[in-house]
Amino acid sequence: MKTVIIKYNAGNVQSVMYALERLGTSYLLTDDEAEIRSADKVIFPGVGEASTAMAYLRERRLDKLIPSLKQPVLGTCVGMQLMCRYSEENDTTCMGIFDIDVRRFPSSHQAGEPRLKVPHTGWNSIHTLQGPLTNGLSENAYVYFVHSYAADVCPETTAVCDYVRPFSAMLHRDNFYAAQFHAEISGDVGQRILENFLKL
Repeated sequence: MKTVIIKYNAGNVQSVMYALERLGTSYLLTDDEAEIRSADKVIFPGVGEASTAMAYLRERRLDKLIPSLKQPVLGTCVGMQLMCRYSEENDTTCMGIFDIDVRRFPSSHQAGEPRLKVPHTGWNSIHTLQGPLTNGLSENAYVYFVHSYAADVCPETTAVCDYVRPFSAMLHRDNFYAAQFHAEISGDVGQRILENFLKL
């Protein structure tokens, strides 16, 4: 099986590489169209800022390539956000694989409620689990988040997290899968999600 990690200027690649190595999976880190198209599985990770990452993708025409892929594709963190329609982060038009917008968490709070920190950083539970990537997971399993922006809950949501507001922790449409959290550093739960993806 050929697994490709898409190479672009959004970090976090090293931890994904380590996670695949722990699973005994070989991989290729590349931005070459032919290599990506010939892969059995494609992973699109990312940390950082949406508009800069999208500009890099457009320069290399990866913004056209990724939505056209037919094999299973997994986007994580900023990778997931770039697969959505639009991000409020620097008013960024994204790839539109998922027909949903990414919105910033509000920094204000209602009277009487605890003030939640933004960015949302650390372990939190996910619920309303659906789809093949969540096979074997318990409802309210814990995963690791680092983000200030999140996609709303929509028909393509396959896991929900509650922080400031309910948001899409995972998405799925056709051959495209996505996780807002960092599966590669989410312990046994994240490892199971990656295993499930590699078995698709």
